Amino acid sequence: MLTGKTALVTGSTSGIGLGIAKALARQGANIVLNGFGDAEGPKAEVAALGARVAYHGADMSKPAEIEAMMKFAAEQFGRVDILVNNAGIQHVAPVEDFPVEKWDAIIAINLSSAFHATRLALPAMKAANWGRVINVASVHGLVASAQKSAYVAAKHGIVGLTKVTALEHATTGVTCNAICPGWVLTPLVQKQVDAKAAAHGWTNAEATKALLGEKEPSMQFTTPEELGELAVFFCSPAGNNVRGVAWNMDGGWAAQ
Repeated sequence: MLTGKTALVTGSTSGIGLGIAKALARQGANIVLNGFGDAEGPKAEVAALGARVAYHGADMSKPAEIEAMMKFAAEQFGRVDILVNNAGIQHVAPVEDFPVEKWDAIIAINLSSAFHATRLALPAMKAANWGRVINVASVHGLVASAQKSAYVAAKHGIVGLTKVTALEHATTGVTCNAICPGWVLTPLVQKQVDAKAAAHGWTNAEATKALLGEKEPSMQFTTPEELGELAVFFCSPAGNNVRGVAWNMDGGWAAQ
């Protein structure tokens, strides 16, 4: 379905981003990976699906590096047809105790990076009259949780950016939508499970059950594979008139 198209997925060396990259690769897209840590393992996983794959290690808090990454993607594959803004970090603290540098870093990586990548991707998408911008927001783009001021602010911002981008391109072949996951067992969430287990003297299973029980009525994690299939739907002909949605895949979290 996506043969000849190129997808750039930020924060895609693990977790949700890698799951989405692999789902798009299965549909025939070329993939540009981005993220910290080991890149060779994820590249091999994507290549094993038959996709052409490249990697750029841009620091998503730095606009100049984002610009270099977008140029790299165009040099490798012609243009970016599908942009998945997924890069994200987390920090937990009350508002009055929230470290200023952590606030700035979360806003830069979780929100501003999506703006920079999107503004750079749109001209080629508009010229081709086809493009997909998929922003990985969060259920925290729809509702809030205590101690997560920067993350919640950034994710609400991502939902707003999604709507504006969609409206500005509503009569074109370029769409923009957001995916809003609930709990996904990524390395980021595993840290929260580990912290809960340590704080209460619980096993990992007990901490996992408590984490899910607080927020997610389904009592199960959303998987990167499920999120990847939603991204594929947005890229399909059936998604042509899906514009500006914040689609939660959250086990009923936001329905409460």
